[in-house]
Amino acid sequence: MFLHTHPYPPYIPVNSTKLIVGTLPPPRFTTGDLKADDVDFCYGSRDGQLWPILDQIFELGLVYENTAYAINQRKTFLKQRGIGICDIVASAERDKIDASDIGMQSIKLRDLVATLEKYLHIDTLLFTGGNSKNGPEYFFRKHLKAYGLSLDIETDIVPRIHSFKLPKSQRKIKTVSLTAPSGAANRAVGSVQLYKDRKRANPSYTTIDFRAEQYRPFF
Repeated sequence: MFLHTHPYPPYIPVNSTKLIVGTLPPPRFTTGDLKADDVDFCYGSRDGQLWPILDQIFELGLVYENTAYAINQRKTFLKQRGIGICDIVASAERDKIDASDIGMQSIKLRDLVATLEKYLHIDTLLFTGGNSKNGPEYFFRKHLKAYGLSLDIETDIVPRIHSFKLPKSQRKIKTVSLTAPSGAANRAVGSVQLYKDRKRANPSYTTIDFRAEQYRPFF
């Protein structure tokens, strides 16, 4: 049994108004066996698409390499935009050492509600995935239940938007369930009629282009 622990503490600049929430990076980030074009930071997998999506939206000129420079590029962007990252899973066990969400067992969650009470300017959570089993929204719903809370639907059109109020401050927090920025989600994107229409009109249109259009209003 492999104990898959999150290798990074939450990265939350003091001016953060938005918080990106995922699950766990691939196991090689826990073991430290990174590839040359991985970035040793949140969402730094060479196979992940979050940073390429943000790179396209904001024209960041990011490098994709295992260097301090690559890490600092990403941290600088997050500080400038007031965006934090706090994945919800602290650790999980796996029979098979892979990055699938569904393979996680004996899952321990971070206390995001307590984190939100601490960072007073955060008003939006950006889930890197929807409510499918072991996705970030799925876990957050379970986390809220421990506080006697639940999500209220605001928009039922993808990306779905919900909201809730923090138990102490009663501050309203909005949640946005974005299409997952992973290669595994490309098949689902490919089946979306809007993507098919865009691809038919422009054969060079990609799944990253599709996500960039979806992500842009929320970042």
